[in-house]
Amino acid sequence: MEDLGPTQAASGALSAVDKLRIVGVEIANVSRGQAIDLIEGLVRSESTSSNAIYIVNAHTLNLACDSAAYRQLLNGAHLVFGDGTGVRWAARLRGVRMRANLVGTDLIPALFHATAGRGYRYFLLGASAETILRAAATCERMYPGWTLAGFHHGYVQDPGGAARVIEEINAVRPHLLLVGMGNPLQEHWIHRHRASLRVPVSIGVGGLFDHWAGNLRRAPTWVRRHGFEWIQLLLQQPHKWRRYLLGNPKFLMRIVAQLPTERRTPLS
Repeated sequence: MEDLGPTQAASGALSAVDKLRIVGVEIANVSRGQAIDLIEGLVRSESTSSNAIYIVNAHTLNLACDSAAYRQLLNGAHLVFGDGTGVRWAARLRGVRMRANLVGTDLIPALFHATAGRGYRYFLLGASAETILRAAATCERMYPGWTLAGFHHGYVQDPGGAARVIEEINAVRPHLLLVGMGNPLQEHWIHRHRASLRVPVSIGVGGLFDHWAGNLRRAPTWVRRHGFEWIQLLLQQPHKWRRYLLGNPKFLMRIVAQLPTERRTPLS
């Protein structure tokens, strides 16, 4: 039997992933262990452009409903993972049980622990200069099995700033780029620059750096297990009340409205 190279093996693994469509976005239905294996497969690939991975929740999917271009961008990723109660509700209405809640604040630490000591390097991009400095220090202390190749704040939307940080990233050749700019900025940034990034994998991680920097506190495990972590986030970020108090009901109406079509439509 012919031996597959890293790129072929990663492509084969991706083609076998179960997916479901929620409000037009195709989401991988995998366990946390499978997600880690898929990410590592891409980390080891020899792709000439960066493999994009996005993590979507109810807020992200609301944005995708409002913008066909953003929805198309999400579907152009190598993998899209589902995060949160809204995604699980939508899946159940379609007769599917999600194998895991792949919130980035749990998935990325699990990835670092599971693949420690294999020579991988990472770069952190996002947040303010002060926050990313604290996040990098925390990450380096907590996950010594990976090497911190570098970090940079996320105010790099202009072409000149983006070009300079891409040059900095490419110079240190990380295996993984974590981009924390919030939705939809981080996905647009990755999509716009993935061909220029010499990084096997780029993942949009939302507010992960705020957690690592100590700006945000995780909800207790029992709260997360019952799907109410958004309440903890709302209490710490009251300026985002529209996202949760208006966005969540809007998302529920949308997943119900699109249910007849998405139950019948096969994935491409």
